[in-house]
Amino acid sequence: MSIELKIPELGENVTGGTVASVLVKQGDTLEKDQPVVELETEKAVLEVPADQGGVVQDILIKPGDEVVVGQTIIILNSSEKINAEEVEEKIVHVEAPKVEPGVAEKKVETKQQPPSGGAGIFDVNVPELGENVAGGTVANVLVAVGDSIRVDQSIVELETEKAVLEVPSTVAGVVKEILVKNGDEIKTGQTIIRVQAGDAHQPQAEPKAEPEAQPTKEIQTPKPDTTEAAKPRPHPQPSPQPQPSPQAPSPPSAPPTAKRAAAASPSTRRFAREIGVDINEVGGTGPGQRITIEDVKAYSKKLHQQRQAAPAAAPGVFAQPLPDFSRWGDVVREPMTKVRDKTAVHLGTAWATIPHVTQFDKADITELEKLRKQHGDKVQQAGGKLTMTSILLKVVASALKVFPQFNASVDMQNKEIVYKKYINIGVAVDTDRGLLVPVLRNVEQKNLIELSVELSGIAAKARDRKLTLEDMQGGNFTISNLGGIGGTAFTPILNAPEVALLGVSRGAYEPVYIDGKFEPRLMLPLSLSYDHRLIDGADGARFIRWLIEALEQPFTLILEG
Repeated sequence: MSIELKIPELGENVTGGTVASVLVKQGDTLEKDQPVVELETEKAVLEVPADQGGVVQDILIKPGDEVVVGQTIIILNSSEKINAEEVEEKIVHVEAPKVEPGVAEKKVETKQQPPSGGAGIFDVNVPELGENVAGGTVANVLVAVGDSIRVDQSIVELETEKAVLEVPSTVAGVVKEILVKNGDEIKTGQTIIRVQAGDAHQPQAEPKAEPEAQPTKEIQTPKPDTTEAAKPRPHPQPSPQPQPSPQAPSPPSAPPTAKRAAAASPSTRRFAREIGVDINEVGGTGPGQRITIEDVKAYSKKLHQQRQAAPAAAPGVFAQPLPDFSRWGDVVREPMTKVRDKTAVHLGTAWATIPHVTQFDKADITELEKLRKQHGDKVQQAGGKLTMTSILLKVVASALKVFPQFNASVDMQNKEIVYKKYINIGVAVDTDRGLLVPVLRNVEQKNLIELSVELSGIAAKARDRKLTLEDMQGGNFTISNLGGIGGTAFTPILNAPEVALLGVSRGAYEPVYIDGKFEPRLMLPLSLSYDHRLIDGADGARFIRWLIEALEQPFTLILEG
């Protein structure tokens, strides 16, 4: 039977990505955990593994497609398992007049639905919104107390992490009470309104008797036509009569309302729920404007592109119109990579929302450089390279214990400062795809040899596109060393939610006045950027001076760090 392979959870705040490469083809036999797709997200290029084995029956994506968590990408054939969706659809096709999967779903989600001819006050609750979506924020309440509403009429717009959905009513009647307001955080199962249902409203619920049996149009009997007529259940006016099109029964109604009567199979509805798409907002391209899985994918891609464009309006990232550069010569436009796009939005927002201060100073590393060369061979034998960056990792880790406000984050929403009891330090790595910042964890617990070996390995992973999302998460402080390229100083932008970042430029010999005479000393320029909301200028000066003393007098590490 058929098995669907879907995009798994990709990490915190990562909802999808772009298909970089499809690693299998139709007819291939897959094993469990075999990579099937390379996916480029905003943070890294990941390999998506198969969670089951089988033979590739169909590939639903191609390189360049935008996909989201939960989206089906490959269909497998397997004789070991029976696909529950296929069984469900077959039952529907054979027993269309009796089996009502859509109605069954509604009744499971909202047990308060009144029985035919019943009256009373009923709760309308937030339905299941999709896989891993537990709730959302009320964007707009679409009804008022005293309004008469129909079954499936939209009552609330709900903004989730994946999309903005319209929540329909499961009860026809008069709104007696509204329990939410714009901006409220609500979750699945929570009551949002209460409705007074009575006999006068029951005829509107009657067409729900067979709304979801519409998939049975493959059965060559008059019954599917009756189902088609019953489909626009938001409109009670037309009586169920055979019609050639799902939209024909309700000509008096406004077109946007008629669109609510989604004509889709149970498997298509389930797929839409899993990826967080409101099936009632999707336009159908199938026979009789029936909604297919491809329609849902296209709509999801459109939402994803809109979300990508939205950050351009974030504070500090001003999307001002550009002039027509071709007036002055030839131009070439290239799309941003995911890494560049994420970097632009992240750093633009950080620069606009965080008050930056950058402190400059120089460390005399003449003696330290002699020690680095003296012990370099020992580190190389262990598989690493003793660099100034690895030395700075150890020094900064000690400094963070002395100055805990540099190992913290600012929570403005709750008016709190979050102090971290662990020390994870990110190191900026220049790659052909842009700047990446892998994180070394528990730096204070490792010696210089261990840090040097780990730094060499993680830098190589970054350049070889082997970093995972986990490798780039959880940092408390960042080091950006441009000394290998050159320069005397720069002003690093903070990697929020971190509150400090150390920039390192190229060391150079300078004349330094010592004991009445000038001596050539190897001076290392340091640029410390920090968040002025948490760190005062005096603390910034103390921190960078502590770093310099530790580099010039390593005994400071033993004494204080």
